[in-house]
Amino acid sequence: MELKVKDSTLIKYEPAGKFEETRFEKIHNISFEQSTQASAIVAQEIADLIRSKEAAGEKCVLGLATGSSPINVYAELVRMHKEEGLSFKNVITFNLDEYWPMDKSDVQSYQYFMHEHLFNHVDIPADQVNIPDGTIAQEEVKPFCIAYEAKIKAAGGLDFQLLGIGRTGHIGFNEPGSHFNSGTRMITLDYLTRADAAGSFRGISNVPKKAITMGINTVLNAKRIVLLGWGQNKAEILKETIEGEISSIVPATYLQEHENTTFVLDDAAASELTRVKTPWLVGTCDWTKELTAKAVFWLCQKTNKTILSLTDKDYNDHGMSDLLALQGSAYNLNIEMFNKLQHTITGWPGGKPGADDTNRPERAEPAKKRVIIFSPHPDDDVISMGGTFDRLVEQGHEVHIAYQTSGNIAVSDTEALKFAEVSALMGNNDCERFSKIAEQIKNKQRNEIDPVEVRQLKGLIRRCESLGATRFEGVPDEQVHFLDLPFYETGGIKKNPMSQEDVNIVNELISTVKPHQIYAAGDLADPHGTHKVCLNIIFESLEQLKQEKYMNDCWVWLYRGAWHEFEMHEIEMAVPMSPDQVLKKRQAIFYHQSQKDGVMFQGEDLREFWVRAEDRNKETAQKYRALGLAEYAAMEAFMRYHF
Repeated sequence: MELKVKDSTLIKYEPAGKFEETRFEKIHNISFEQSTQASAIVAQEIADLIRSKEAAGEKCVLGLATGSSPINVYAELVRMHKEEGLSFKNVITFNLDEYWPMDKSDVQSYQYFMHEHLFNHVDIPADQVNIPDGTIAQEEVKPFCIAYEAKIKAAGGLDFQLLGIGRTGHIGFNEPGSHFNSGTRMITLDYLTRADAAGSFRGISNVPKKAITMGINTVLNAKRIVLLGWGQNKAEILKETIEGEISSIVPATYLQEHENTTFVLDDAAASELTRVKTPWLVGTCDWTKELTAKAVFWLCQKTNKTILSLTDKDYNDHGMSDLLALQGSAYNLNIEMFNKLQHTITGWPGGKPGADDTNRPERAEPAKKRVIIFSPHPDDDVISMGGTFDRLVEQGHEVHIAYQTSGNIAVSDTEALKFAEVSALMGNNDCERFSKIAEQIKNKQRNEIDPVEVRQLKGLIRRCESLGATRFEGVPDEQVHFLDLPFYETGGIKKNPMSQEDVNIVNELISTVKPHQIYAAGDLADPHGTHKVCLNIIFESLEQLKQEKYMNDCWVWLYRGAWHEFEMHEIEMAVPMSPDQVLKKRQAIFYHQSQKDGVMFQGEDLREFWVRAEDRNKETAQKYRALGLAEYAAMEAFMRYHF
């Protein structure tokens, strides 16, 4: 199906599904497996619009967004400019927003962002670029905003508006409470918005409290709107936006009243939509094993029953009569699902020697396995799978820990200064060097990138903390590997793309160890974050090495971080922990002292990492118990990756 837009351009987006599948949805949307693929399609639509306007002798007026969502769209537009001759000479741009106050040269400014990702690399005339000015005095803000609106109208209005969405439901910086008729203005930022930006600003205290933003009405006057949504952490707000009622509490819901809006999502961002999460509520289903498990576990939660307590009536009352017809009776289906879930539980994550492994998640042989635990940052191993880590070592497997990045950017200046001053006071041969490092930290300007020596010190702090934790767990130092992958070592928040150099480092470790098990962080809440890049590097390494004979014996298990757990139907191995093991995991996390108190990238969750991890593990155990399984103090969950 083709979607006809106001200016008669044909946008070849397939609808999200058949009518019955989308009856809960009030905004047209389409999802893709990967955000990169989706970004390329959006960039192509923009390029086609630019070219059609140029052919007609008209200016193309684009409304542009910042943040992580449009980065790949801009990268693709730059590629088309350089490789396909796409010209921006007929383009006029208006950016959605800017922090206030904010200097144009500040690396956190949207001025800097847009030039870094787009304008510096294409042929757009400088006088055709418009971005709200974060440097103006407060008394000048109102007339500036009026003039900004007038300039958009004088250009003929926005032909195309690109949007992202914040977890408050904001578009631009139109926070909850923004009025339908609002125009460009200054606004006070929501705490959650500032918390989400804290990583880029090295702490929430550095995030401005105000911004200048286009208004809701300004956005809705665009002829065409495309909103980008990537990652699991956007899934809930996207469901509320697409399926909920129009409300100023979720400003993005105003887009329901725009005639030509499409939300372009990746699968993770679309995961909470009714047709994705509970498709049996909207139509007939192809009852795969995975979907069946998902439905049964959902039904238990909905009815507050254990698996074996579900009745035919429960299935019929909740849209699963066709599933029941396939299975014959609730009794048979319940037994099958109960056994499936029970078989995921094991106290032997490396396999139980000499046991029948037919219904176990891991192989019994070889009895002693070589294991690599990949940790994106120098604490993800113990935070995410500290109990399983302990079991693997305790049960005699050869466990290697691979810290993929130095994590130096997450060490505060205060923490680094403490170590530099102690080292300087020791009076050894490096006294002068550490005194210099201390002075560099003291004289550091806001948002200044650390000098190399400061970064080295911060990296060493995290390295020594990691060694403390691995020694506590009983891993020999020679089995602890600090990879310091190059993509991470920029000194700033913005990282480089993964490269073959990164992959080669992982290749070398895998080919040296020849592991029977690999554990990797599969926490994809942020599809542009360090965890995702680290995982992509491992996946690429596996692809390049899969022909090697030893890889036939290698199984890959994914774990999640401190924020999210796998859905129950996704879990293929669950490792129970006793109260003593929970305590031991906590102690291992405490070795990472620089990340314990006053952590730099806290987010909106004010709990310390060890508390988040314990709460998540306890919650997983409680879910198993609620489904009718045995009661445990805590559980760590894993999903197998097949390469």
